[in-house]
Amino acid sequence: MVATRNHPTNFPPPDLSQSKASATRARSAPTYQWIHTPKALTLLWLIVSLPLVVWDTGYVVLRPHSMPGGKWHRPFYTPYALYGTVDYVYGWPAYESGDGFTMAQSGMNVLETIGYLGYLYIFWMHGEGQWVLAKGQRRSIGGGWGGLACLLGFALSILTFSKTMLYALNEHFSDYRNIGHNSFSRLVFLYIIPNGAWIILPAYMIYAFGTDILQGLSIAGGDQVSKPARATKLNSTPPPATVASKRSTPTKDD
Repeated sequence: MVATRNHPTNFPPPDLSQSKASATRARSAPTYQWIHTPKALTLLWLIVSLPLVVWDTGYVVLRPHSMPGGKWHRPFYTPYALYGTVDYVYGWPAYESGDGFTMAQSGMNVLETIGYLGYLYIFWMHGEGQWVLAKGQRRSIGGGWGGLACLLGFALSILTFSKTMLYALNEHFSDYRNIGHNSFSRLVFLYIIPNGAWIILPAYMIYAFGTDILQGLSIAGGDQVSKPARATKLNSTPPPATVASKRSTPTKDD
């Protein structure tokens, strides 16, 4: 009476092709591990700029002794005899008028320098690899220390860029009170080019550190297809071995 007991044919087997394909894709998808490797230009810029910033801060803090006629002007701060006539922020007009902007930006220089030294310290103490500038051989750092170093570098780059832009904008909106007396060629070679480096290079570092942070967040979120994730070249760059993975690799003695 129950027709289903004598079904003429067996039920077809379930189609597992889609689930097998999904499992295959999951196994074949690359597992990316985030690592921070600073760009060669970033390291070169820090090597060059940090001593200059310390030197510059020393000149400002030691005024008037570091200025022409002062007891510490020669031989340490002789170039400022010329620059003080190009940019009055560093010359006698600003000092005699009690302009506090010069000392304020030097105070920011102190915080900036301490921060960059902290970045280099973390990178030295917790990174692995050689201190060389060749691509693929530079020292790298992963894990939490790598994230902290990258975040610190990103924040400091924004600080340097913003501070220099404020310096330039303050001059513009002050009707070029401190540099308007210069000829065009003197202004370009003694003011725009030297100070412009502290805008262009930090802007590049913002991009470099920001890309690393975005890459790490994309990996953590399992995102490899969105436009921001693809901008970090996750799909075209082989996943590097992290510091943590190197240390966790079993040896023959284990």
